[in-house]
Amino acid sequence: MKRITIKDVAEKAGVSTAAVSYVLNGREGKVSEDTLAKIKQAISELNYIPDYSARSLASNRSNLIGVVIPQTEDQKQLLLENPFYSDLICGIESELRQHDYHIILSGVEKNKGYLDLTMQRNLDGAVIMGIFQESFYEDLKKVKMPIVLIDSYINDDNFKKIRIDDELGGYLATKHLIDNGHTNIALVTGTIRKDGVVEKRYLGYKRALQEANLFYNHDFVFEGSVSYEYGVEAGRQIAEQRQGITAVFATGDMMAFGAVNGLRDRGLTVPDDVSVIGFDDISLANIFIPKLTTVKQDVKARGVAAARYLMQVLEGKKELDHTVTLLPIEIVERETVKKIN
Repeated sequence: MKRITIKDVAEKAGVSTAAVSYVLNGREGKVSEDTLAKIKQAISELNYIPDYSARSLASNRSNLIGVVIPQTEDQKQLLLENPFYSDLICGIESELRQHDYHIILSGVEKNKGYLDLTMQRNLDGAVIMGIFQESFYEDLKKVKMPIVLIDSYINDDNFKKIRIDDELGGYLATKHLIDNGHTNIALVTGTIRKDGVVEKRYLGYKRALQEANLFYNHDFVFEGSVSYEYGVEAGRQIAEQRQGITAVFATGDMMAFGAVNGLRDRGLTVPDDVSVIGFDDISLANIFIPKLTTVKQDVKARGVAAARYLMQVLEGKKELDHTVTLLPIEIVERETVKKIN
């Protein structure tokens, strides 16, 4: 079956191919209303489908933005098992759609590189989550396109960075528990790596304890993976060991949900026996029973900010900006923290 071309549309409508091109590329103001109506009718009657690959070659643009989420831990989770990523991608996609851009979502296994991905897909830009200063990071410096790093503490001037103050967030979460009378506070966290998000939240936890003249007990730190399953495991361990623990700070909401259910599995209730506070305020936090007290960051807004920056650069409205943009955080009080004497 013959593929319908832009020339066929032009002949059907009785207009020039240039006029059809204007319409297909969103420049409808370049043609009259009568011409626009003819072109749209011809497209409909011919069932014309634009050849995006050809348009990409002609414009040297793919209208594709890569969203890369590296596996920084050893577990083999699917990308969207954690609603945090769903909320983030929702923000990115909603902004890109307004500019006729699309995303390619990719997970990169631990210690694998990004260079092949970006070159093979001919991306116009990329958003990369949680990258560390490792060998494959050097590959990114070779890629000639705008890149935004989210949740990265790499401090150089190569890329735009969007993040929150994770150390402050860890401090606020722990201080909230202390302000509610808790002194034996466990930490449930992912792998603590130097200059990573988890380490920053851990340091905030330690700072709040120190400021309140509370003893830091290494046995109260339960370090595993950023997952619901590990939260359950840690909750069970806390219930079995107890050691006077009355509160838990989980450095991610999914771990907090798991910790609540792990405590329940061992006969304890939240918040009557043990209080729990999370981090992120993902969409499930207000649905979970009991509703989760947590450190709120607007995850969707971070995705919007990253996509908006890329669009401004690609559309020539903004120069490359390698600064750090910090978004706000706050405590959201719900039902999982109880005040004690």
